[in-house]
Amino acid sequence: MTVLITGATGLVGERLLPRLVEAGFACRVLLRAGKTSPEGVEVATGDMLDPATLPNAVRGVSAIVHLAAVFRTQDTDLIWKSNVEGTRNLIVAAKAHAPDVRFIMSSTSNVYNNDNPHPGREDDPVDPQQAYPASKVAAEKELRDSGLNWSIVRFPFVYGDGDGHLESLPKYVITWHPAQRMSTIHHRDIATAIKLALDGTFDRRVVNVADEAPTSIYELLSVFGAGMESSAEPLSNPWYLHVDSSLARSLGFRASVRTVYQAQQEGLL
Repeated sequence: MTVLITGATGLVGERLLPRLVEAGFACRVLLRAGKTSPEGVEVATGDMLDPATLPNAVRGVSAIVHLAAVFRTQDTDLIWKSNVEGTRNLIVAAKAHAPDVRFIMSSTSNVYNNDNPHPGREDDPVDPQQAYPASKVAAEKELRDSGLNWSIVRFPFVYGDGDGHLESLPKYVITWHPAQRMSTIHHRDIATAIKLALDGTFDRRVVNVADEAPTSIYELLSVFGAGMESSAEPLSNPWYLHVDSSLARSLGFRASVRTVYQAQQEGLL
């Protein structure tokens, strides 16, 4: 199986790619001109916003793992253009040149509404107000309506393998309620989930993937010795960023890094 990976140099892709190679997948990565080629993988030079460069990237592949996305920027036009138009271009190329491909797209648990009455489930209505999750909802629809063999894997907060993501958390959440709990996933288990998707386990499904212990912001910050003001005030949206991953578990997903504390104890942060 030859797998095309977009976003292979990003926070998730950089850590997923070597795990897929180690698992025996023949990997091809889509890189812009001038980007450094990862060792031991095939490179297709191109850009998702340049449709003319995509046919060569998708020809001959059995699966696409679409990780590329723009999110941490104030440029909402760029977010929408990259995440929706870029995905649409890749879908068009796949339909024309690899119609039997298995197309796996990463998405985010941020799509669930702030005031959801329970942990976010795959069949819950979604109406995110921020550009990034809203663009991912639109990209998900493009894929579901494409006629391709698709799966969508929604990840919560991603951490581990020295990515610095947890360490950066204080500057984004310092004004949040300390009791707000957040689902998490270690990079090792992103690979677990993507391998299941590549095997066809998630075909034509939207699947939440998370570890076993949604953890409060207060506790997550304490992992790195960062403090925040305590509070016993009522929590307005107790299920915000907390996802229900029971579907993934019913399909065979098992987190090998079950909690952030396990990651800390085993030196996996």
